[in-house]
Amino acid sequence: MGDFDAVLKHWGPVEADYNAFGSLVLTRLFAEHPETQKLFPKFVGIPQGELASNAAVADHGATVLKKLGELLKAKGNHAAILKPLANSHANKHKIPINNFKLISEIVVKVMAEKAGLDGAGQQGLRNVMAKVIADLEANYKELGFTG
Repeated sequence: MGDFDAVLKHWGPVEADYNAFGSLVLTRLFAEHPETQKLFPKFVGIPQGELASNAAVADHGATVLKKLGELLKAKGNHAAILKPLANSHANKHKIPINNFKLISEIVVKVMAEKAGLDGAGQQGLRNVMAKVIADLEANYKELGFTG
């Protein structure tokens, strides 16, 4: 449980402003990995320079971080949260598993810079996300999605 606690003790600033953090996460994801922007059909036509001020980007980023918060607070008991997420991301959105690895690292960077996530917290978040992504991948395989 140490990894979860190491991250959750720095989660307050994220919870206080999901939209701002969500905007930072997605804007940075699209800047560092431009190919990921096309996985979000409603963001495809938005120029890089306009992403940070786009309300829809901030809203979707907030949704991502709220779900991450649920996963963190579940402290490993996340099967019921993960199953519908896997189903929608495999069957509807067709999101390859590697993209979860990319966004996880962006969340680590943003939280380190903006929420004071220390070294132990950064490693904790990487550990938590590795487990979540492995479980997500197992769900993908059950669904027959090999993305």
